[in-house]
Amino acid sequence: MRQRGPARWMKRALDVAAAGGGLIAAAPVLAGAGAAIWWTMGRPILFRQERVGESERIFRIVKFRTMKNGSGTDEERLTRLGRFLRASSIDELPQLWNVLRGDMSMVGPRPLLVRYLPRYDEDQRRRHHVLPGLTGWAQIGGRNTISWDEKFARDVWYVDHWTPLLDLRILARTALTVVRRDGISAEGHATMPEFMGREAKAGQ
Repeated sequence: MRQRGPARWMKRALDVAAAGGGLIAAAPVLAGAGAAIWWTMGRPILFRQERVGESERIFRIVKFRTMKNGSGTDEERLTRLGRFLRASSIDELPQLWNVLRGDMSMVGPRPLLVRYLPRYDEDQRRRHHVLPGLTGWAQIGGRNTISWDEKFARDVWYVDHWTPLLDLRILARTALTVVRRDGISAEGHATMPEFMGREAKAGQ
């Protein structure tokens, strides 16, 4: 269901409080990560990319850069520092700024690439009925080690069953997932293989 009225405002208030507090608390980590990236890879320190948000609105997500410039696969360009930043989820911390801006929420389906838009079926597209999140139901249920179909099914389940209590539950379990470094990447990939759509999968 779409989040409207008091429920939406309550979620937004919690997002602003959590993101603002998170940025302040994480300031030393953000500064240290930025300095380490500048020292080992140079500029830019931040990686910006267009992603799809609520109602399929396009916005620019912000992360710490984890790959060196040049040719090659993502796995080949992923640096040793970048691997650590991803394993610890520190690379995602700049997205707290996206939460403050209102592009994202603390909890929701992860924002994905713009080129995936024509590949979704109607049910999968319902993941865009809410703001994308820094973490989500799919991230605590396997993260990048589950299939795209399962990931999207969990995203849509979240849309249909959202409550403030569910968000708190997801945030608590996210902390445990980060500490354990669970589900960082699918085998042989920096994150996951590209989503090609159900039709492409059926034709394989």
